[in-house]
Amino acid sequence: MLKKLGIPLQSKKNQLEMKPKMKQYRCTEAPIQIHGLYKPYLPKRFWRLPEELFPLVNEGVASRARSPVGGRVRFRTNSPKVTVRTLLRTNDVDWAIPLTGSAGSEVYIGSGRNIRYAGIVAPRSYEERTASLTFEKERRLEDITIYLPRNVELEDVLIELEDDAVLEAPRPYTIERPIVFYGSSITEGGCATRPANAYTALLGRWLDADTINLGFSGSAKGEPAMAEYIAGLEMSALVLDYDHNAPTVEHLEQTHEPFFRIIREKQPALPILMLTKPDFDLHPEDAARRREVVRRTYEHARATGDQNVWFIDGETFFGREDREACTIEGCHPNDLGFMRMAQTICPVLKEMLRA
Repeated sequence: MLKKLGIPLQSKKNQLEMKPKMKQYRCTEAPIQIHGLYKPYLPKRFWRLPEELFPLVNEGVASRARSPVGGRVRFRTNSPKVTVRTLLRTNDVDWAIPLTGSAGSEVYIGSGRNIRYAGIVAPRSYEERTASLTFEKERRLEDITIYLPRNVELEDVLIELEDDAVLEAPRPYTIERPIVFYGSSITEGGCATRPANAYTALLGRWLDADTINLGFSGSAKGEPAMAEYIAGLEMSALVLDYDHNAPTVEHLEQTHEPFFRIIREKQPALPILMLTKPDFDLHPEDAARRREVVRRTYEHARATGDQNVWFIDGETFFGREDREACTIEGCHPNDLGFMRMAQTICPVLKEMLRA
């Protein structure tokens, strides 16, 4: 056997034999689970809404519904080595979001409050349509959560585990029925640097709750068809956050309370939280008028005896100090802005869910 500095060198054949064999799974294979997406379309389409809804809503909703925003791939394994590969159908430039935020998928290990960051799966350029991440963990059963990207259409997620590793379904969420969020590009996660830094994702982790993100950039306009669809979902709570996408105050006034009432009629006991937009400083007079429209919906519900409604004034989200540090361009929150939003919303959601 060859030696170098007195240390035996193994042959390439022996090195290959020692290298653990890996087994590949598609993310749609049982017992792997996918949360937050429209499950009847899996494994071919990683969409958030059924296609039959598209003619009933605006083109922006129909387009953005094809992105896997808020989707999560979850499983449990004892494999000490894990590789995650993403295959993207699209990968377009977003002027305000880095590539990690628009096309990246984040990986976390563990569950509940013990969850920890493992890394990000992101292409290196907008010309690339694939990305991979290999990480190591202890040889014990732990949950793995993969947060899917915001701005792309997804082809597939492939997972490689050591050949003899155990693969199981993940532990159930503490709050199994999802919290549903309906709203704007801010709801959707713009402009977090990574998908799991959006306020919706932060809340899901902090509460150990399943979530569905129905944020539609520039396009959440309170359409009755969306209200009917949301009203048919099984959920533990609803967050209404579409103030920002109403084109005018008058439009918001015409749609906000009717949207709420469609849902309330079908789900009379559902906890519903109403938010107003966080970038109050950008157009204070307009924002104040919008806030009053949303507040009236809340107050009318309370006046009729509805005890399952809550309201948060978006002007409070960023706090008083360094508010300008909370957004990209005065409107869309960055990671700091989303953190402050989540910190403000979380106690209210806990009260709503009695968590």
